[in-house]
Amino acid sequence: MQNPFSLINKTIVITGASSGIGRQCAVTADAMGAKLILIARSLEGLQKTGALCSQTPLLISSDVTDYAKTEHELKSAIDRVGKIDGIIHAAGISTTLPLKNITPEKLEPFFQTNVYAGINITKLVTKMGNYNKEGLSVVFIASVMGIVGELGKTIYSLTKGALVAGTRSLSLELASKNIRVNCIAPGVVESPMSSNAVYAQDKEAFDKIKSYHPLGLGKPEDIANACVYLLSDASRWVTGTTLIVDGGYTAR
Repeated sequence: MQNPFSLINKTIVITGASSGIGRQCAVTADAMGAKLILIARSLEGLQKTGALCSQTPLLISSDVTDYAKTEHELKSAIDRVGKIDGIIHAAGISTTLPLKNITPEKLEPFFQTNVYAGINITKLVTKMGNYNKEGLSVVFIASVMGIVGELGKTIYSLTKGALVAGTRSLSLELASKNIRVNCIAPGVVESPMSSNAVYAQDKEAFDKIKSYHPLGLGKPEDIANACVYLLSDASRWVTGTTLIVDGGYTAR
């Protein structure tokens, strides 16, 4: 019996692959047999990720918010390696900011990276001829902040909530093309992003955040394993959902 979680013979695109969750998604997908196209701003970071993989991935050093360049580079990659079977949009940025300090100018970069870039890449890959007609799986890395609230996380919550809501509509629009669309909503994961968060700079605040997770803080592997499930044939009847992987955060 073939392993339904295998990614052998699948080509996967991963954004934000130079560190954190994106890097671990690349390493885990590679271990499951996938061929990889990795996108991130830092070429050095991408090369470090590539060195952790058994197969040599195709690297695209591009800011995902440079839509034209990213689209051009990704199309060239697809022409080289063949049709795409899956996408993980792991590129993301976060902030903690009270309402009084929020302006349209401060909102824009978070929507550009967290939302617009993922939609732009998804639009390209789902064009006829760019994806495997036997099935394509799109996975957005959202956050529990797109489902529940937290003080000062309004901007981040807005962008992640947009992914959660957009996933449902996209899944309906693309189902007839045999394309599945799902979200993963992590709690706090030990990564460069969480290490740079405001709460991580204060032990009392950090301990409080940890206490919100009954199973403790997550590891990048916890999210990567969930991505493998959604990319694999094991989830062929799953679309339009948000898989919460949060160590019990939302059970409180």
